[in-house]
Amino acid sequence: MKRRTVAAGIGSLLSGWLALVGFGRKSAFAEPSAGMMGGGGMMSGNAMQDMMSHNNMMGPMKLGMELFERHAEIRRATQYLPNGIIDATVSSNPTTARIIKAHVIEMYNRLADNRPFPYPASPSVTSMFENSTKYQRSYKLLPTGIEVTETSDDPEMVKVIYAHARELDRFARDGMPAMMRGMMGNKM
Repeated sequence: MKRRTVAAGIGSLLSGWLALVGFGRKSAFAEPSAGMMGGGGMMSGNAMQDMMSHNNMMGPMKLGMELFERHAEIRRATQYLPNGIIDATVSSNPTTARIIKAHVIEMYNRLADNRPFPYPASPSVTSMFENSTKYQRSYKLLPTGIEVTETSDDPEMVKVIYAHARELDRFARDGMPAMMRGMMGNKM
């Protein structure tokens, strides 16, 4: 029951955020009398489905939300290097471990293909996509998760790498509250 409540809250939060940033079609809002979001309009069910099934969002959003739901099963260890990080994200739950691996691989593929997506909970993601050629990244699959290495010769990019690692640590430790704090701290 709790998982459904969290999922419903996430869906509501995402629909509101996606509406605020204008993702999707202009017709994504129903008439103002239909609800109370964003100055009186509410997102229609078809518009939300359009946005969540959009090829640009489905992978990272779906896997990321699953990881937020499973945050208590996730452990992270980060080694801070002078030029970046090595960090391992693992879980003793085999399903969670598979989701962790799939999420990191999806994100690295998106970075390589320059396919960014809006993600308000993590200010560092935007910088990582905008500067994807300014840092090197690799991963090693582990039986229970994944180890990533991210380095850069650019001191500003190293700060972004560090910031992203700290965000992920908070996400794994606190789950949805950390995501909410990230979104509220981010000016849309």
